[in-house]
Amino acid sequence: MLRFVVRRLLLLIPILFGVSVVVFIGIRNLPGGPAQALLGERATEQDVAAIRHQYGLDKPVWEQYGRYMDTVLHGNLGTSITTRRSVTTEIGERFPATVELTLAAMTFALLFGIPLGFFAAKHHGGIFDHFSLVASLIGISIPIFFLALILKYVFAVRLGWLPTVGQIGVFEDIPHPTNFYLLDALIAGDWGAFWDVVKHLILPAIALGSIPLAIITRITRASVLDVQNEDYVRTARAKGLAPNAVDRRHVMRNAMLPVSTVIGLQIGLLLSGAVLTETVFAFGGMGSWLYDAIQSRNYPVLQSGILFLAVVFVIVNLIVDLSYAFLNPRIRLS
Repeated sequence: MLRFVVRRLLLLIPILFGVSVVVFIGIRNLPGGPAQALLGERATEQDVAAIRHQYGLDKPVWEQYGRYMDTVLHGNLGTSITTRRSVTTEIGERFPATVELTLAAMTFALLFGIPLGFFAAKHHGGIFDHFSLVASLIGISIPIFFLALILKYVFAVRLGWLPTVGQIGVFEDIPHPTNFYLLDALIAGDWGAFWDVVKHLILPAIALGSIPLAIITRITRASVLDVQNEDYVRTARAKGLAPNAVDRRHVMRNAMLPVSTVIGLQIGLLLSGAVLTETVFAFGGMGSWLYDAIQSRNYPVLQSGILFLAVVFVIVNLIVDLSYAFLNPRIRLS
């Protein structure tokens, strides 16, 4: 197991190197640049040249990349062009919001997706099974931004039950030592602020979790259908083991292997920044931060932000691979 972890961590080096090269070259091929974004349409050529020289953008690309990697290897992710703040500091402020939204979305998807998939498989060919298939197809097909707008209109505008934007109400004033708003509210002992943060999470979490919910439902259904016809399941039933025990010990435990893969991939994707959801709900996470950086051609933020998210994605998938050993002892022994 230790050898496997070390090998995967070593593979992280070429992966991140490739990501850094692709991102570095790709963003420099975007129309415009930081100078034009900062100075506006009326900027003179002299002003643009001065800004490009200030940030070293007039150097050859390979020289810019070498300087960038030198700063990264020394633990410095650069400075935002628009805010003049450290990119590391901004990641520390933005990433916790994305983590909270991701966990809320995946909690919603798992609480409903796994039971729906399981019961659909147990009632294969029935009304509930067909309903789950149709609902999951709708969940996968509907655009997130459209669902987000519908949720805002129904539950915020028409019913007035939930807030429409932000992470916390403007009248709530609590310190943010961790930037995890739920945790900060608990630390402050302010239950009103805690509930307010929860209310701000509900609509974005449902919108963001709709696609993972549909995918998890379909994968769970297919996996349970496949496992419950295996010889060891039929043998357990023939020995008189209680149906609930068969489902818990043999069916679900083995069916969770492909489901855990999907869960890991979806968590990695959500942590990579829910751009549409965070933009619609003005949720201050990594997605909206990178969207603003694209609009302003903020190269340091894009380079380091995407590289950071690539590290997160690879680590999440490593954790998923390690979880196989706990779900299936045969993998651990091999």
